[in-house]
Amino acid sequence: MEVLVFKTNLRFKKQITAVTPHINNLRGIAKWNVDLDDRDRILRIESNELSPRSVEATLQRAGYFCEELQ
Repeated sequence: MEVLVFKTNLRFKKQITAVTPHINNLRGIAKWNVDLDDRDRILRIESNELSPRSVEATLQRAGYFCEELQ
């Protein structure tokens, strides 16, 4: 299982609710969460076969910033 970590501009629970259907439509996700207390609003995704670029594109299409952290 691989853990992908992203910096986002999600700030509120209602924004997480708005992106939930978009993230849930991505194939191969075992678990995901957003840490609103972190200054980078970290999105963590556990997956076996998910492209970081597809996550970034999905959130950007939903109207939010998302960038993979190394």
